[in-house]
Amino acid sequence: MIVAQPKPFSEIESFVHQYSRILVAGCGTCVAVCLAGGEKEAAILSAQLRLSALKKGRNVEVAAATVERQCDREFLSLLHDRVAKVDAVISLACGAGIQFLAEMYPETPVFPGVDTSFIGVAEGAGAWAERCKSCNQCFLGITGGICPVTMCAKSLLNGPCGGPTNGKCETDSQRDCAWVQIIQRLQLQGRLDMLESVVPPRDFGRSSHPGKIVRPDYQKRFSTE
Repeated sequence: MIVAQPKPFSEIESFVHQYSRILVAGCGTCVAVCLAGGEKEAAILSAQLRLSALKKGRNVEVAAATVERQCDREFLSLLHDRVAKVDAVISLACGAGIQFLAEMYPETPVFPGVDTSFIGVAEGAGAWAERCKSCNQCFLGITGGICPVTMCAKSLLNGPCGGPTNGKCETDSQRDCAWVQIIQRLQLQGRLDMLESVVPPRDFGRSSHPGKIVRPDYQKRFSTE
């Protein structure tokens, strides 16, 4: 999932200090799971903004609304009436959702309420860790399901650098060496022969930005024309 963390309140407040009608738009998917921008967080932020304005003697209206996903036009359209009544929107979605919301309602300023951190997993209560850099060239099939691009400090594709000690990375004695883990995983699976082939350098052309994927078969299936 996409992991994000709330921006400092002072930064968020600085975005909207000149507006009197504000909508805090939550997203019910990734940022809700990592407790950064779901319905609860949207309600809390809207209350904080109201209280802060009240202390400063300002008359501010702040509402909160959460949709299932802000990266989907179908769900964003549900905010149409709410956006039409405000001067500015604070989006608690990931960077993609924020941009999509701003694109759909170009006449209304849309500000980020979170910092998008990475694509990761939940390691436990209140802890998330990066696992993927979305490089568009996945090597997990030959590395035992462990991403060397993300998990190796040097993003090496052909084995450890020679610096690990006792299974730890030379850049951080508390960090496991990704390639030691890859070798152990492949050995456990009886697939150490995967390391006999040299992996060519990454094709950075496949990671050009902005990326775009078009599925004609999908478009044809759901076309209304």
